[in-house]
Amino acid sequence: MKPDLLPGYMYMRRAACYSWSMTTPGDFEFESVYRGDGPFGPDVAPPWSIGEPQPELAALIEQGRFKGEVLDAGCGEGAISLYLAERGFTTVGLDLAPTAIESARAEARRRGLDNATFEVTDITAFTGYDGRFGTVVDSTLFHSIPVASRESYLTSIARAAAPGAAYFALVFDRAGFPELPEHGPAPVTADELREAVSKYWVIDEIAPARIHANLPDGLDSPAGDPLMRFEGLRDEPNGRKSVPAWLLSAHLG
Repeated sequence: MKPDLLPGYMYMRRAACYSWSMTTPGDFEFESVYRGDGPFGPDVAPPWSIGEPQPELAALIEQGRFKGEVLDAGCGEGAISLYLAERGFTTVGLDLAPTAIESARAEARRRGLDNATFEVTDITAFTGYDGRFGTVVDSTLFHSIPVASRESYLTSIARAAAPGAAYFALVFDRAGFPELPEHGPAPVTADELREAVSKYWVIDEIAPARIHANLPDGLDSPAGDPLMRFEGLRDEPNGRKSVPAWLLSAHLG
């Protein structure tokens, strides 16, 4: 990858569910990445779209930790919703990127999954699902939301949750990012995650975890720009890389 394209990955995930009109240097609209207009070129999937659930969340599913109808918050192209729907769950995926939602809908049709639905909406302000979901899953969304919007996001998903609902979130660990750009993602410490979420949910566990991605060549080592420096980057099967994360498990009291 060309050096001038390297900052793109760190900016993209924060824009993921907000499709903002980016005006500062290096920023761009996340929707364009799903359209193939981003820095990775045409027909190249975003690094975070790995075609299946993040392994940490897939393990929870196989352990039987998901229950009831499932809200997939910031679903992107719907990998976790589709995986769950194939296992008999009714799922609703919400995201602000229309191209990602259309991709998820098309894949649901292809697989014959009428129990997986997808809608374009702002995850920090959506309505119409009050008390519905037995499980809310957040696969790398939390750190993509501006810190100032976290309260609105947490309020919205708690409103949509049924009594006793489970909440699982996979979030970048602050320790994996030695230096952060002003407009990059917002990784957290375990204490920061606990403080934010515990206002709305009862925390059961915050455990060290990994987030997997198809990182382009050149992102796995310092490139002279602090935007691209990861601590604890690790090689994974299938040519992927993983970075440190937190896996939060909580329930609605």
